[in-house]
Amino acid sequence: MLAISHFSPKKIELILDQALEMANGKKYTAQDEIFVSNLFFEDSTRTKISFEMAERKLGLSVIPFDTSQSSVNKGESLYDTAKTLESIGLNLLVIRHGQNQYYDELKNIKITIINAGDGTGNHPSQTILDLMTIKQEFGSFKDLKIAIAGDVKHSRVANSACDILRKLGAKVYFSGPREWFDEGSLMNGTYREIDGLIPEIDVLMLLRIQHERHHQKIKYSPEEYLRKYGLT
Repeated sequence: MLAISHFSPKKIELILDQALEMANGKKYTAQDEIFVSNLFFEDSTRTKISFEMAERKLGLSVIPFDTSQSSVNKGESLYDTAKTLESIGLNLLVIRHGQNQYYDELKNIKITIINAGDGTGNHPSQTILDLMTIKQEFGSFKDLKIAIAGDVKHSRVANSACDILRKLGAKVYFSGPREWFDEGSLMNGTYREIDGLIPEIDVLMLLRIQHERHHQKIKYSPEEYLRKYGLT
């Protein structure tokens, strides 16, 4: 699972149905022993722990991997790291990396890869979680009005969600600081000022400032951003 765009709406609906079954108590256990390692080259709390919890619930054997204590610090490339773990016998890698589409350089790796976030590109597992939450609440995506607000330009969450939401039948809106808005997103939604937008929508997805992806000084203070685009 590298990008949500690789899945058809029908496949997404099937994944969500299976996830809802599990949420309601159905058990899924791996038939064969599967060795998995989580390679997080960016800091993470929620995503990393969520993957580890899910892996153990599914009966996978989790092999610890700490990037700060690995040969990456000696200059080993991502490809060589993945190839080494493949040769040792791992079956699955969950990878978060700051480079957009890092997985392109791993095309010759036979081991299965789940993308836990790549730069500003994709965050498919987060999108699945968001879609599941919406489906639990509304039952369907058709004709829902969904807004994504905040630091849209630098957010892989926004980038992953907007296209599939539209394909599933939702009407997508964007809001946030104009200078943090990627005009290319307009193919998947409409830009609106947040104050006039909120009364009209069914779902509001709020994004934090992606400090690690800004290369210039941010003119918004945390307090000002929270007041305009945060949940209080």
